Amino acid sequence: MIPRSRLLAWLLWPVLALSSATLLAGSVDGAAKALHLLDYIGADYPATVEAGKVIDEGEYREQLEFIDVLQGLIIALPARQERQALEQGVVNLRQAISQRQDGPGVARQARLLGAQLAVAYEVSQAPIITPDPSRGAPLYAQHCSVCHGDSGAGDGPAGLGLSPPPANLRSAERLDRLSLFDLYNTLGLGIEGTDMPSFADQLDERQRWDLATYVASFTADPAKAKGDKTYNLADLARRTPAEVEAGEGPEALAQFRAQRAQPPQVQRGPGQLLDYTASTLDKSLAAYQAGDHEQAYDLSVAAYLEGFELVESSLDNVDANVRKDTEKSLMAYRQSLQDGLPLEHVQQRLSAAKAKLKDAAELLGGDGLSWSLSYISGLLILLREGLEAILVLAAILAFLRNTGQQSAVRSVNVGWGLALLAGLATWAMAAYVIDVSGAQRELLEGCTALFASVMVLWLGVWMHDRRHAAAWQDYIKSSLVGGGGRFGFAVLAFFSVYRELFEVILFYETLWLQAGPAGHNAVLAGGATALVLLVGLAWVILRGSAKLPLALFFSINAALLCALSVVFAGHGVKALQEAGVFGTRPVAFFDFDWLGIHADAYSLAAQVVALLAIAILYGRSRLAEQRRQPAG
Repeated sequence: MIPRSRLLAWLLWPVLALSSATLLAGSVDGAAKALHLLDYIGADYPATVEAGKVIDEGEYREQLEFIDVLQGLIIALPARQERQALEQGVVNLRQAISQRQDGPGVARQARLLGAQLAVAYEVSQAPIITPDPSRGAPLYAQHCSVCHGDSGAGDGPAGLGLSPPPANLRSAERLDRLSLFDLYNTLGLGIEGTDMPSFADQLDERQRWDLATYVASFTADPAKAKGDKTYNLADLARRTPAEVEAGEGPEALAQFRAQRAQPPQVQRGPGQLLDYTASTLDKSLAAYQAGDHEQAYDLSVAAYLEGFELVESSLDNVDANVRKDTEKSLMAYRQSLQDGLPLEHVQQRLSAAKAKLKDAAELLGGDGLSWSLSYISGLLILLREGLEAILVLAAILAFLRNTGQQSAVRSVNVGWGLALLAGLATWAMAAYVIDVSGAQRELLEGCTALFASVMVLWLGVWMHDRRHAAAWQDYIKSSLVGGGGRFGFAVLAFFSVYRELFEVILFYETLWLQAGPAGHNAVLAGGATALVLLVGLAWVILRGSAKLPLALFFSINAALLCALSVVFAGHGVKALQEAGVFGTRPVAFFDFDWLGIHADAYSLAAQVVALLAIAILYGRSRLAEQRRQPAG
């Protein structure tokens, strides 16, 4: 990740030296590259000069070469009033390096020039959403530990024999000269001339900030985080520990290290998430203007999945229409990118989407959820997601118990019990082992929903075919006793519960962060209330079904399960659309989320296919029944 002093001298040099000033002209992206270069000049130069003498001739020459590259970048920036001062600043920095001035002084000069550049060209150096090192830990294990080692000491198995070797991320001397923004930028740009790649195509902006804070934790003592001063997020991202030590002393240094490794502002309120969506959409538009349509589309997907989607459940409980309108506007903007519409039309759709985001932010507020909204959200999330699973499980268990097939009941119980364990394992993996992105989450949810749709349809038709006592007894003799039917029930129970549990875990994790410490009790109270209601509903369904005649009971459950098949088909396609697997085609139709009905051609087409399958299978069943009647 962060190479040693010698290695950082190669940062961006091969790429920047070959870059055409014409390509950079008119692009503020050049400002970000110039800022990155300034940061590393400030970090590397002190090790090349001591008491006015060069102690590493090769690196010193490279510092002068970097100044040439930096000057070309600044000249190629769009013309602004401040650019002349920046050009003079580069001249002064070159003079200081040429005169072999004191290392700390040159480093301060470089960072001051970087701060002026960031202000002049509006380069954001701070994250929108508070970084979370607990999210960064699995990312480090997944992408970095193989080279840098589990503890960051540069002793990973894949790093053996590399030239230059991986950096020691536990070197406080090195990391104290780098800000969180420097670490974040390195993850996005990589380091030319080394084996440190760019992770921009694998990690989104939020993930890179999370990973940067985790790397910063290697040189921090968590016990030092509390003190007289709490640094704001902008300072934690932009300042280096060395700057803090020079200005505030050793005690402040330890506190700053600890706070930047675990930023105190851990609550991710709705305002932060919606701001993330808006800013990522702006980056998407910039990529579209630059002609990179694929990157623009990917950013629009990330803007939805890592921002707006995480507040959908809370927004639903305040105003469902605002949630639907905002979602439609975001999908319309995304579709305009996929369709390659003219820039003017794309900008119009983006403006409409951002206006809807603003309305949503005003409804939810920016600092967290109220106690009542936290309670209602905790209640409705579990109640809404649990009801579908309860209906499927109750239907299966009821008719198995009504027909005395206790062995099959045990198989169903094993199925949903394993689903609970799988759901908890998924949560643990996502939290501590690997990072599950929004796209991966929706892809898994969509595939599971479509599979569940097929399984539920199979069970519904199966019940319809065996609604008569004779047919049921034939099935018991031929299949259920042999175990094949029991396995099918167990699989259906597993996927029906796992799909809902996956969503519950996701929504509760997000709600927990949005509610903050003050709202945690409200979330737990809402979840407990929903759990009691679900148990009561299951008892009522099982109790009522026991009193129904077998044929009527089978017919009702068959119709219910077939209806759920249509619902799951709609939900599954919508989840795949949100993951960016394919686009959207809005149509003039009504929305009804509980029935999986969305005003979109693809989603409705999937439900039409499910309805046709039901009609064909029921028709086949009807014909088979008519053939049996004359024979009887």
